[in-house]
Amino acid sequence: MGKFYSKDELLRARARWKSEGRVVVFTNGCYDILHPGHIRLLESARNLGDVLVLALNTDASVARLKGPSRPLMRQEERAAMAAALAAVDAVCFFNEDTPRELIAEVLPDILVKGSDWSHFVAGREEVEAAGGKVMLLPLEAGFSTTNIEKELLARPARAVGA
Repeated sequence: MGKFYSKDELLRARARWKSEGRVVVFTNGCYDILHPGHIRLLESARNLGDVLVLALNTDASVARLKGPSRPLMRQEERAAMAAALAAVDAVCFFNEDTPRELIAEVLPDILVKGSDWSHFVAGREEVEAAGGKVMLLPLEAGFSTTNIEKELLARPARAVGA
């Protein structure tokens, strides 16, 4: 089961993992409503190395990117769920709009994003300059937090106990 790390703790752990010769995989996102598409992407990412780091946008970062109605779940709740996943070894937050600064400090061996980000992968230049790889993984069709939110809001309200 994964563990939550502050940035400083994560950097110390990264140094240890590197000295142990472990392959560190890094991915990031809002993970506002955890769904099967997230789970499958995280499992695929974890299979690429020995340690999977998931960086989550803070609540403030999500609101800037997705609008004032988001996030739907607080960052502490999102982190607890992510850390409970077998595929995730480490969870940390970043408050910027992209995790570029955190990626530049962690310098993972493999940086993973979903294929919907083929136009832009924050941290690509830093990872590749350090000899790492950037991989775009296919998304699970039919799963999107934004679409799930829209579908839920479009449903008629039900009476309690109905």
